[in-house]
Amino acid sequence: MTDQDRKYVSFTAMKDGTAEDYAFLTNHEIAYTKGTAGRLLKALVELDESLSGYQVTRLGHSLQSATRAFRDGADIDWVVSALLHDIGDIYAPYNHDEYAATILRPFVREQCSWCVQTHGDFQMIYYGHHVGADPHKRDRFAGHIYFDDCAAFCERWDQASFDPDYETLPLAHFAPMVEEVFARPPYDPDVIRPGHREPLQSETKKPRR
Repeated sequence: MTDQDRKYVSFTAMKDGTAEDYAFLTNHEIAYTKGTAGRLLKALVELDESLSGYQVTRLGHSLQSATRAFRDGADIDWVVSALLHDIGDIYAPYNHDEYAATILRPFVREQCSWCVQTHGDFQMIYYGHHVGADPHKRDRFAGHIYFDDCAAFCERWDQASFDPDYETLPLAHFAPMVEEVFARPPYDPDVIRPGHREPLQSETKKPRR
């Protein structure tokens, strides 16, 4: 029986699977991953079903963060990371940063996924003292190669992006970038580049509009 003819694997316990079963599943999984970008774009829209109370929606905040990154001349890894940094707000409100970083980690530079993973601690500098939390929680990362990058990520793009009067680009503007990033081979060493840093703000271009 070919993969085209079968609908299911032969086993009910994984230890009983055959090589053919697992080849069949691998093909299905590869086909499914090709829709990752589309599912993430849909999830961004669903962010508006999560936490409210700000002057912009959660989707609005995500778009504004990405717009600021884009206008700073940041590269595609930074822009997509800024767009998706709060994607975990719906399903993982207590560790949304780790959730988002897990999604991004196979497809973007380590520098970016690390900043997304830790941005929750770095954001405490702005409001921790108001809610009984440690505003200096980020200090546990002092000396890390990406410490300054995450501090700048939060200052330039995250904490500033709750402005209802800011001219924010639409999701359609960023959709091709999300498609491009999630079409990459996962964990490609030429993409991940551990220890490599790219500036948040372009040093060679004028900020984009």
